[in-house]
Amino acid sequence: MTQAEKEQENGKEKEKERDKEKEREQRGVKRPIAPPTIPEPLQEQIQSNFVIVIHPGSRTLRVGRATDNLPLTVPHVIARRHKQSGQPRYEDARLLRDGLNVRRAHVACKDLICCSHRPHCILPHAPCQKPESNEQRQNGLKMVDQAIWSKKMSNGVRRTPVSAEQARAYNCQIRPAVLDGSSRVKWTNTAHHPPHLIGDEALYVKPTDCYDIHWPIVRGQLNVHAGPGGSLTAVLADLETIWSHVIQKNLEIPLKDLKYYRCILLVPDIYNRQHAKELVSMLLLNMGFSGIPLVMLSAQALLYKGQKGKKQSFLPFVCTAIIVHQESVCATFGSGLSSACVVDVGDQKTSLCCVEDGVSHRNSRLSLAYGGADVTRILFWLLQRAGFPYRDCQLSNRLDCQLLQHIKETLCHLDQDISGLQDHEFQTRFPDSPAFLFQVRLGDEKLQAPMGLFYPSTFGIVGQKMTSLQYRSQGDAEDPHDELYLLATHSKQDQSSKSASERKAVSRPGGALDGDVSGQGGIGELSELPRGSGGSGAMQGETDIGPAQGECLMGVGEAEEPLSRKTAILNQFEGKALGLDKAILHSIDCCGKKEKHKMDQVFMQKVSRSQVFSRCLLKASDETKRKMYSSILVVGGGLMFHGAQEFLLHRIINKMPPSFRRLVDNVEVITRPKDMDPRLISWKGGAVLACLDTTQEMWIHQREWQRFGVRMLRERAAFVW
Repeated sequence: MTQAEKEQENGKEKEKERDKEKEREQRGVKRPIAPPTIPEPLQEQIQSNFVIVIHPGSRTLRVGRATDNLPLTVPHVIARRHKQSGQPRYEDARLLRDGLNVRRAHVACKDLICCSHRPHCILPHAPCQKPESNEQRQNGLKMVDQAIWSKKMSNGVRRTPVSAEQARAYNCQIRPAVLDGSSRVKWTNTAHHPPHLIGDEALYVKPTDCYDIHWPIVRGQLNVHAGPGGSLTAVLADLETIWSHVIQKNLEIPLKDLKYYRCILLVPDIYNRQHAKELVSMLLLNMGFSGIPLVMLSAQALLYKGQKGKKQSFLPFVCTAIIVHQESVCATFGSGLSSACVVDVGDQKTSLCCVEDGVSHRNSRLSLAYGGADVTRILFWLLQRAGFPYRDCQLSNRLDCQLLQHIKETLCHLDQDISGLQDHEFQTRFPDSPAFLFQVRLGDEKLQAPMGLFYPSTFGIVGQKMTSLQYRSQGDAEDPHDELYLLATHSKQDQSSKSASERKAVSRPGGALDGDVSGQGGIGELSELPRGSGGSGAMQGETDIGPAQGECLMGVGEAEEPLSRKTAILNQFEGKALGLDKAILHSIDCCGKKEKHKMDQVFMQKVSRSQVFSRCLLKASDETKRKMYSSILVVGGGLMFHGAQEFLLHRIINKMPPSFRRLVDNVEVITRPKDMDPRLISWKGGAVLACLDTTQEMWIHQREWQRFGVRMLRERAAFVW
């Protein structure tokens, strides 16, 4: 048969198929419409100088190109001008928070820089009176004093406790010395009535000016509240304004050129899925981090007008996109570690997570609702008890908060060898006021304040959720085939296969299953396993704390208890404030039990339960724990105290399980990897991520996001969405 005849035959067959399809459509039988499939990620050459890394924090924002040695650090705050005259002034609290024993009148009126307009000053979430807060704080201080006395100094001698009254007798007599008639610090000039001010300009807005002060991120999450500017839309608008301003003014990148750039966004280890989705939409759709179609444009069209005095260069021929990654994984990239227990002590929250080979273990994630700001607040209370000579200092004054932050970073330590009373100096420089020099005598207050991280009851926070775990997704309307759908269909498949196996076993003589394992110890027993062991029935709509988390909180034997019992134990755990050392041990212990989650796969291969425990759990979990104990990475600025590394190492070794002390060869706490600033390690890891070839599969493009939405995060994110 010739080639022409073959083509003619193929054409006839295709015509017959088309005729059959037309007949089916006429009878009402239509072909099923296949859902749109997510395309494979494009393999493109990435230029790091066109990648912007954004690391948003509760107090500071770090932004920079991936090729920069250091990022720009800007206070993550915005001041918005009132739209109507006479509108009451609103300001987000910085050091005050819910759960403290602070009077509403004290919060609203005792603001030095706002004294002329006290009736119009509104602070959010004005804390109610909590008398039990003072009692809890006093009990916490007693525990701190006991811990200080129990540990000997390096010379083998116990510390001599110093009474606060000794320091108070001296400090009450101190009067400030005038350094200069003018502090040389001025209020922000608002004569041209700017609609908003960012960063330091927002911090120095004069109280009589008609501006509201907003911190859009609190304790690692979007600052959504019931007060003015607290809606999700308003918070996202504040973030967009801040980030656009910093990129345009500090990085000198015109907003119209963002379509040529890619973006890497760092999110917390325990993230809010709705907030993360909104941030991605803001970056891709509103700020325009990808507007160019994937076509080869002419060089003239891509000519980039660089800064004055700099050589012009051509823009890359790529479609820009975004990557979303977790802070803990980026911290390991920035420090050059393959595996570590990452402890991120921030300004308002502390997060812990075990990372192994670039993967964040879900079961080991913890978020503690305290950080460096709480240490600053407890230092202020200790200074007041010691007769702080700057008697006008108030927690509701944002400039006083900056002063207290500076005093904490300068004077506080975790070195047991520093004891006794010592004299120090500090200066106050405020607008419209002279510059003063104060002398202050302090004793154990400098050690007691940072030890609050290990004894959180010292912070005096009552009735608040202090510990957060990673919750399982509750579903999203834009992503119907999510984790819930996959778990439900997988459970049905398991049940159907189990029924088929049982029917086959009944029809066989002796009633045994295939293989060497009898029906009493095989798959027939799978439904009787505790749900905490990772079986397919572990998901019945309730929130999931991970198999290892459940066992750490309630034990394996209690995993079969009713859901109400589990919920009560979970609520009790989340309401308790874990100390930093105990949280590290808990995170590592949960990470070590991760292998139990894979047991259902082993059972499906008809291996007995005793073999699973002996061969898989003991060896793999012990090796994982050994890795984490040998590499505890501390990042963030909340634990940057002298002697913190040795202090944390000593407490972890003393509280380790006795069975592990002989198995772990070396426990190491890393606070400054490669002599880097621990506050910049996560951002640096994001910059390293931009240069890796393995990130090609993680980029989310604008057109993909517009079509598939949050499904792209589930498909492309490097962590389980």
